[in-house]
Amino acid sequence: MNQERWREQLRTNQELFIGEATALRSAVLIPLVQVEGQWRVLFEVRSATMRSQPGDICFPGGRIDPTDDSPLFAALRETHEELGVSPDTVEVLGSLSPYVASPSFVVYPFAGIVDYKEIIRSYNKNEVEEVFTVPLNYLLSHEPYMHPVAVNLSPDLNFPYDKIRNGENYQWRGRTVEEWFFEYGPYTIWGLTARILKHFIEMIRE
Repeated sequence: MNQERWREQLRTNQELFIGEATALRSAVLIPLVQVEGQWRVLFEVRSATMRSQPGDICFPGGRIDPTDDSPLFAALRETHEELGVSPDTVEVLGSLSPYVASPSFVVYPFAGIVDYKEIIRSYNKNEVEEVFTVPLNYLLSHEPYMHPVAVNLSPDLNFPYDKIRNGENYQWRGRTVEEWFFEYGPYTIWGLTARILKHFIEMIRE
């Protein structure tokens, strides 16, 4: 019966969200390190010579390649390429909820324990300008602050207004994006990294 076939297809062909299969998919690792007996979160400052987001503060990670077995595989591969950390030395603690930045962009975050001494000796200076750490207790006790950013839709000149009701007078629904900021000494952590960090801190605080 068609109903049974449809039921089976709906049960097995599940994406996280509509468009996930064609979205730009990335994965990151939140590296937890111990420094002098204190747990800290490690961050990268992207090299000023990088074409994309030079100088930004981020977690190790990047685009999921077609040859990657899974988002976790991609996060560990990128961590190895950027920080010189062998994937089999990372103690993966678990995954966070994926961050759906838009229907065309999703990030899969993971948290793991990494050997700080291994990073300091071997991080890739062509991609990473510097690494720094923030005490976990500091992040647990200091709240980030938020600034709203208005996002408005603007169809291109070839949009088929004649196909929709109200045509060029159609009221496009804008939205507001929350941009979060963490301050630590001279460093400002914001954007996608701050959003993922905030979610991680809320999870372990509970």
